[in-house]
Amino acid sequence: MLKLARLPDRTPVKIGITVTPDLDADLRAYLELYRTSYDDKGTTVADLIPAMLESFLASDRAFAKARKETAA
Repeated sequence: MLKLARLPDRTPVKIGITVTPDLDADLRAYLELYRTSYDDKGTTVADLIPAMLESFLASDRAFAKARKETAA
């Protein structure tokens, strides 16, 4: 089972980023595994990136702590 859950229905927001060739290859490999795991041929790398970033930020304890401290 992948760490990233199936993406929820959402309204897409366009974003442009520049990545290294190695990261591009890894993202494309992850996309293929995602598509196979969820039988979802319509998802793109651009669809996965926001969910990956959200998951990363949610699991970063230092970020959560700093955010909590600045909100107080």
